[in-house]
Formats: sequence, structure tokens, C-alpha cells
Amino acid sequence: MFFALLNHKGSMPALILNKEVAVHERLVLRNITGYSNRSYTMSSATTIYDFTVKDADGKDVSLEKYRGKPVVIVNVASQCGLTNSNYAELKELMEHYRDKGLAIAAFPCNQFGGQEPKCELEVKNFVAEKFHFEPDLYAKIDVNGKNAAPLFDFLKHEKGGLFGDNIKWNFTKFLIDRDGHPVKRYAPTTSPKHMMKDIDDILKK
Repeated sequence: MFFALLNHKGSMPALILNKEVAVHERLVLRNITGYSNRSYTMSSATTIYDFTVKDADGKDVSLEKYRGKPVVIVNVASQCGLTNSNYAELKELMEHYRDKGLAIAAFPCNQFGGQEPKCELEVKNFVAEKFHFEPDLYAKIDVNGKNAAPLFDFLKHEKGGLFGDNIKWNFTKFLIDRDGHPVKRYAPTTSPKHMMKDIDDILKK
């Protein structure tokens, strides 16, 4: 499933401008309606530390907790063909870089084929029991559309994808450096093991 943003005049500058304005307006609206309790606009958010999200228990968590650590942010699903390989390799990544502080921030999402029907507690138990893996699991969210989580709108804006910025499927991965900046986006089919060189580069800085 691929999406492309098209401007009726075919103007690239207008395309970029219209996209940024639309995203900005959506995010401001969410702040007004209480979608997030953390102030956010496209001009003011510069790192993931500018966001507060809900964890699997419904508690507010400031992503400031990740300051100084490399982070992999990923949208997850329990019934996807990519589930087993991604969870297994994300676990290996976290174990390999445990002493370096690598964190895995997993956000359940049911937007792709309805492949995450479980509630957060069920997802947490599923991952722990099947993979013996305990990533930082957060509340179920949308990653695309008018109800997309502000964090993912930010990530998509900072690191766009091929044929448009929308998340294409489960297990799209974003690598965040130790200063909270998104440095690379990986396709759902990209093996987490292939992120190791980029993680090593971050750790050298």
C-alpha cells in the first residue's frame, strides 16, 4: 500500500508548503481538543523529547526519559506476517546494545489489515510470553490520518518515506539519536539487524 501527495498544479514548492501547513493545523487542533497534554507545533517540536504519550497502562510518559539514549520507535502488530521476525530481532538488538542504553519504544496500531485487535495489556502479555521480550510498550494509536498520534506526525515529517510520508505498514521503524533527533526511517520489511551499523554510528558520536 503506497500513498503519494499530489498537487493539482504539479508544483513541488506548493506541495511541500501545503503538506506542512496541513500537518501543522492538525497538530494544533489536537492540542486544543486535548489529544496531547504537551504543547506541540511543527515549528516548536525539534526532538522526541517534546512529546508526552500514554503507556500501556494509560499513564502519561514524557519521552524526555530517553534523553542521552538511542531509541528505536516502531508501530507494531500481533497478527502480521512480519510479527515474529521483527519482535525476535528487536529483542536481539536490545540485548546486544543493553549496556549502551538502547531502548525500543513500541506503539500498537490496528490500521493495517486489522492486524492488532488486542488491547494494550494483551499485546504486552503476548510479547512477553511468546518472545520473552519487554520493550517499552505504549498505548494503541493511529499512525496515519486525522487521528494520527502527534509523535508519528513529527516522525513522518522529519523522515519521509518513498511515495509519500505515510506509514506504509506494520513495523515501520525510526532510529532516534542520543539527542532525540530522528536520523533514519526503515521500511517494514527491513530487518532490525540491518540497523546495527547505524546504531553503531550513533554510539560513536
